[in-house]
Amino acid sequence: MSLSEWLNIKRNTSLKTNKKTIDLKVPEGLWIKCSKCNLLMYYKTLEKNFKICPKCEYHFPTTSKDRIEALIDNNTWQPINKYLISTDPLGFSDRKLYSKRLLDMKIQTGLCDAVQTGLGNVVNIPIALGIMDFRFMGGSMGSVVGEKLTRLIEKATIEKIPVIIICASGGARMQEGMLSLMQMAKISSALQKHKQERLPYFTILTSPTTGGVTASFAMLGDLIIAEPNALIAFAGRRVIEQTIKEDLPDNFQTSEYLFKHGFIDLIISRIELKNRVSQILSFYCNR
Repeated sequence: MSLSEWLNIKRNTSLKTNKKTIDLKVPEGLWIKCSKCNLLMYYKTLEKNFKICPKCEYHFPTTSKDRIEALIDNNTWQPINKYLISTDPLGFSDRKLYSKRLLDMKIQTGLCDAVQTGLGNVVNIPIALGIMDFRFMGGSMGSVVGEKLTRLIEKATIEKIPVIIICASGGARMQEGMLSLMQMAKISSALQKHKQERLPYFTILTSPTTGGVTASFAMLGDLIIAEPNALIAFAGRRVIEQTIKEDLPDNFQTSEYLFKHGFIDLIISRIELKNRVSQILSFYCNR
């Protein structure tokens, strides 16, 4: 062994012996990166900003609980039909039993199904509110979602108050087959009776709002509001392109594209939503 080789070995050994190992454990959920502009920020900063990126204003997905806190006045929320749960009428099974999938979703989300319904005030104006939660099986519309929204609308009709539904859904729930598709007609029928009483109904479309939800109650609002850059569609882009044999614009099926073509009425940021909704409600109620 040469002298230079021996000196290198000794130097490396000395470095390993004297080196101090520092174990830095960063708590999970402390930082989050924006999926659109890659801004790295504290999660608490994002939460304080209604889960909107402070740089590019990308609207992160949020929960039904957060939406209730952001829209409804403090101490006025009264949930209804909170513990209504789905069964497995078809005995459906794919990679796991439908009944097992429902149980897993309940444990993960703390919800009984993909929608929360209740009564509350928006700047002292009473409303009936339904909030779909995409975390529960993609916000899919099954029998319980349809039943809870129908009961909510019927309650609002009796109480003579407006209805607002915040939509976030992948469409009808395939595990319940035709039973899920029947909810489209059931909810629409309840909305017609609500309309006959000359009561307002608003929808707020968030990302994503697709499938049977878009084809029914999401597009029946007297006023249709959407969050910025929300995905709003019935069928997927690829299916449409293959059907019409044409390429679609890059912003196709976004709230901005639909606003430009007259399918929705307003695009409102989550930060401004409560104030703008209260202004609109005041106009309808005063009238």
